[in-house]
Amino acid sequence: MDAGSTAAEITPYAVTAIGTYGSAVLTRVGDRAADSTVSLGREILQRFALRNRRRRELESAVRDVAEDPQDPDSRAALRGQLRRILEGDPELATEISALLDRSGIRATAQGERSVSAGRMTGGTVVTGDDNRISG
Repeated sequence: MDAGSTAAEITPYAVTAIGTYGSAVLTRVGDRAADSTVSLGREILQRFALRNRRRRELESAVRDVAEDPQDPDSRAALRGQLRRILEGDPELATEISALLDRSGIRATAQGERSVSAGRMTGGTVVTGDDNRISG
């Protein structure tokens, strides 16, 4: 898997963890109450932070997302930072890929209006414009 795809895949986990813990996510220890997505995102970010390469840039991107987790520009900047770190550290890229495989909560959506679901039981997913659903 290339660094861009991996960065795109892990960014939602990182954003979820940042939304829960804020910029303290880089140093926070485990929380039993956190769900698996938040825990995975926290662990991913902490592994990036431990490498200490580009740490300031990573911390800055995390702070920006913590201020507004829904801001697409901040999320894109975080994703770009994660990609650059992965490109410069193939060992970390392998480690993150293995972590994703072990987690069992892998879901990726790529492209405009894509939908991704890790686990879905029932319900309907609709994308596009001007859809009407009748019951």
